[in-house]
Amino acid sequence: MRVTVTAAQVEAAFEAVKDDPSFDESRGLWERGQPPVEMIQAMCLRPEILRAFAGFGGAVYPGGILERRVKELVIITASQRNDCQFCTNSHCDLVDIGDIVAEPLAVIAQPGALRPRERLAIEYTRAAMTDSNAVPDALMVEMADHFSDPELVELSFLIGYINMLNLFNNLLHVRYHGEYSLLRTPVAASSEAG
Repeated sequence: MRVTVTAAQVEAAFEAVKDDPSFDESRGLWERGQPPVEMIQAMCLRPEILRAFAGFGGAVYPGGILERRVKELVIITASQRNDCQFCTNSHCDLVDIGDIVAEPLAVIAQPGALRPRERLAIEYTRAAMTDSNAVPDALMVEMADHFSDPELVELSFLIGYINMLNLFNNLLHVRYHGEYSLLRTPVAASSEAG
């Protein structure tokens, strides 16, 4: 990571927000005696940003009105296209741990067999990232058939939000090191082993 954050900075900032649902996974690491993932650590240098991240989380991810599977497919689609190692790999682990999507990279590479909402969310993400001013009208007609206006607003925000986080992580060389694999073991079992 291109920035340096001390354990004391992480503790002070993360303790203040750790109970927010946006931090469920990093809280799981914290409860196992591990620091949160690097993206959260970097945000600890600016606690205001960490708190804002939680606010968006409540509105869009993990909160919001779209189903989690659609959100994860959008996040992984955008993150892979942006070559964001952190978001691609961490969300692939999260969907595996949560049994949300099997083989997500293969699924987004060949989305034709997906349910219409999932396929369309991937297509919309790709179209927005190609040229957000020129999303094909035919796609927007299909989107209107499968997504309500509030859902379309949330989906559009999610696409912009994940792109911003991808850039943040790429600029700071934030990396994912498989930390979420620790979440496969219940806290009691992991603390007994330690």
